[in-house]
Amino acid sequence: MSEPQKEFAIRVRDLVVGFGRQTVLDHLSLDVRKGEILGLVGASGGGKSVLMRTIIGLIPRREGTIEVMGQAIGGRRQGAALTWGILFQQGALFSSLTVRQNVQFPLRENLVLSQELMDEIAIAKLEMVGLLPEDGDKYPSELSGGMTKRVALARALALDPPILFLDEPTSGLDPIAAGDFDELISTLQKTLGLTVFMVTHDLASLTTVCDRVAALADGKIVAIGPMHELLQSEHPWVRAYFHGKRSQMLQHEMR
Repeated sequence: MSEPQKEFAIRVRDLVVGFGRQTVLDHLSLDVRKGEILGLVGASGGGKSVLMRTIIGLIPRREGTIEVMGQAIGGRRQGAALTWGILFQQGALFSSLTVRQNVQFPLRENLVLSQELMDEIAIAKLEMVGLLPEDGDKYPSELSGGMTKRVALARALALDPPILFLDEPTSGLDPIAAGDFDELISTLQKTLGLTVFMVTHDLASLTTVCDRVAALADGKIVAIGPMHELLQSEHPWVRAYFHGKRSQMLQHEMR
């Protein structure tokens, strides 16, 4: 295995993605290091979720290459579910299943395990994200927004993946719940050695938990690095994002 494959969990090169005549990602390249939390920011509708969904194979690409853990990702992603866990923006829990059954869903789809073992795994994952075993009997309609995110996270971790994709994980949460969730992500990343790819617009998350931040504008990654480096970027969109009135107020409040 070459050095780049050892160092990087995800490598994207010259990625082109579009819908009809519209090009959303225009020869985009990006490296995600193993064991880091990378935050991805960009304008609304600018392609953040498109990039994430293209990497995991939900959206086809027109050009370019994608490697995950040193393996090229093609049209047939056999075993891919064992490589990554995904937390979608609204949790995307199955409303007709209990919390326990939701967490067990990836196990049923990918492994052959006894019900007893699946129950043990589900309880362990729920406790890992700060929930109680008895929460497993609840249905999604009985959960708060914060609990929904935690259940979705437990499901994303069910198969012990090395890579975790988070799509706006703190969206819809109040500041206290969002802060608690950020702390949970940071703790799990350190404890499990995860690589985390996080699409977010939450400045607090970018500042407190991300090792590096990548800025997506005009279909490309226009700046990438630790937060203090992005604050020095001269790119117009990056400057507008991090130095606008709202961003400055948030930065002042976090000091």
